[in-house]
Amino acid sequence: MKIQTTRFIGSFNKISELPQAGIPEFCFIGRSNVGKSSLINYLCSKKDLAKVSSTPGKTQSLNFFLINENWHLVDLPGYGYARRSKSLRNDWEKTMYQYFLERDTLINIFILIDSRIPPQKLDLELIDWFGEHQIPFSIIFTKADKRDLKNSMNNIGLFKTKMQENWEEIPTHFITSSEEKKGKEEVLALIETLVYQSI
Repeated sequence: MKIQTTRFIGSFNKISELPQAGIPEFCFIGRSNVGKSSLINYLCSKKDLAKVSSTPGKTQSLNFFLINENWHLVDLPGYGYARRSKSLRNDWEKTMYQYFLERDTLINIFILIDSRIPPQKLDLELIDWFGEHQIPFSIIFTKADKRDLKNSMNNIGLFKTKMQENWEEIPTHFITSSEEKKGKEEVLALIETLVYQSI
């Protein structure tokens, strides 16, 4: 798939405010500072489609983008940001879980995992929750840059090992580097296949 057109639809704080369901949606979610905005910009070949910030927790709303006039890319707020208040974290959980469970046109969730760090409990818990609720998802390991590739591959291996404690089979996963332009074609190929299947 080649992304030819991208259009920002809007930012939404409540499920009731979301665009009317109708076309396939693919959302991207991950811990704060996982490199989500950089990956989205890389996938869409746009420098500033998603706002990149050195401050974790920048994305607060559900940001919708119309891609190729036939599917939505949804940039979700990051989770696990320690400085966010407890009430804000609770609001995030309530909104996100409602979105995951009730959004009929949500085709696949891409959960981003930072390959530079060891497996994190929050990531594993969210993945298990998706499994328990039979919500389709794929894993994208981010920041697998050459300069630290050995460490990244070791952490990816550890993550898979941890998943095998609860999973018979590791779900579809990708290894990416926004900095070194790696993994884009594979991720977009899956999206293209799922869009076609949803028609």
